[in-house]
Amino acid sequence: MPGRLNVAKADHKFAASNQSRRIQFIVVAGVLQLAFLIIFGIFVRYDSAADAKYIGDPDVVAKKRGVSGSSTLGPPVKDDLASYYSMFQDIHVMMFVGFGFLMTFLKRYGFSSVGINMFLACIVIQWSTIVRGCFHLHDGKITFGVVDLLYSDFSCVGILISYGCVLGKLTPVQMMIMAMIQVPIFVGNEYLGLEIFMVKDVGGSIFLHIFGAYFGLFVSLVTFDRNVAGHRSDSTIYHSEIFSMIGTLFLWMFWPSFNSAVALQDSRLRGVINTYITLSSCTVVAFLLSAALTEDRKFLMMHIQNSTIAGGVAVGSVADMQLQPWGAMLIGVVAAIVSVTGYRFLTPKLEKIRFHDTCGVNNLHGMPGLISGIASAIACAVASREMYGDSLFVVFPAMAPANTTVTVSLLNGDHEIKTGLGRTPGTQGLYQLAAIGCTLAVAIVGGTLTGLILRLPFFDSYDRVTYYSDEPHWHRPEDGFPDRFTQLIYHKGETQVVPEHRVDDVTLRGATYEVKVNQAYELQEAN
Repeated sequence: MPGRLNVAKADHKFAASNQSRRIQFIVVAGVLQLAFLIIFGIFVRYDSAADAKYIGDPDVVAKKRGVSGSSTLGPPVKDDLASYYSMFQDIHVMMFVGFGFLMTFLKRYGFSSVGINMFLACIVIQWSTIVRGCFHLHDGKITFGVVDLLYSDFSCVGILISYGCVLGKLTPVQMMIMAMIQVPIFVGNEYLGLEIFMVKDVGGSIFLHIFGAYFGLFVSLVTFDRNVAGHRSDSTIYHSEIFSMIGTLFLWMFWPSFNSAVALQDSRLRGVINTYITLSSCTVVAFLLSAALTEDRKFLMMHIQNSTIAGGVAVGSVADMQLQPWGAMLIGVVAAIVSVTGYRFLTPKLEKIRFHDTCGVNNLHGMPGLISGIASAIACAVASREMYGDSLFVVFPAMAPANTTVTVSLLNGDHEIKTGLGRTPGTQGLYQLAAIGCTLAVAIVGGTLTGLILRLPFFDSYDRVTYYSDEPHWHRPEDGFPDRFTQLIYHKGETQVVPEHRVDDVTLRGATYEVKVNQAYELQEAN
């Protein structure tokens, strides 16, 4: 029987390709972890505050107590456990619970959304420790302290944002390769912006959100397959939307910590306050617009899951600046407008030109990140000693005098400020804009090249049947719609047996079929 023979051949090819993907994953993951183990064994060491042999060093003792051992203000104290570990915990929850559950909205991809999110984060934590450490070697070694925990999680953000663009479309192996390529590009761009350009980006809206969003979008563009558009599994069900909302709530609650974790002195408190107010106003306007822009004036869960937290991104680069509460509120309003209208009007247009964005990352991270970057340029340009007082050179180190030190009075006493570059506020604002342009260029070029690499034939990719499905890589319990059962196909009096995952491919001799759900699952010819 020709129909039955064709189905059997297709099923054999389907099973073989899945087995190939699984073996490829085992090999690549094993090689990467072995490489990390060797590199850590040779190069990575505890920072002095965590190393027992430095216990008698007065500077180290001061750091362990949460006090800087230096009289000069600079970057965050590397080993201030009391000050930074609580922030790290909040951000850690955001990475593994917030981002993980936010992406569980796909009805057949929940295991992968949470599980691969966790797996990728752990790959990035190790790889970014190595890459970041190469920019800050100490006697030829990479040292690891409490603030490095924070920066490792920050590295995860950019990769997980890009993951949202290609969710359900790339295999775990392709995701690993993407992360391995993306981390060095991300760290290099961040080093250029923070260390060379000396721009302000305390919440990472420029170097994390803009970079991750547009890197992922161009990976998605280059790896685009016409079969992903309109795929039946690229959809949601009631409980998957609820799980996704759990991720939203965790992100919403902990975003003030994310935007203020590496801020100094009074800047940290401003970061918490500004983010809190921005998220609140953003949420109200997101609900309002969600109802206003749908035809039946009902809320759309996609807007509530994503646009309510767009304010956290939009305020990121300016979180530690003197916005005043009304300014933070205004940023939240603008972020909600841009995000909701982006989902409603822009996303469908982008999909028509092959920018298929599974999670709507452009609306949550990309455009709100651009808002934050532009706001940071304006905030820098209007900054003054009258507005910031003695904190001016703490918030904007590049504005500190280039040839002389300045003593300022802060919360914990008088401090000498490191010599800066003597920039004017206007010049600092231009550097903020330059950082946005540079980040966009790096993300677009890097994403395009990465997408081309992922299309190479030896990286086994998904096909139409396996997009947005946990089936290729996970054992799944029955959930009321089991995959492993016998279905009957009636075709001109013949009975044929196919597994459920082939339902989409059943078009024998041009006939169309629909599923009739009852005690036995039957696939019957449609009238």
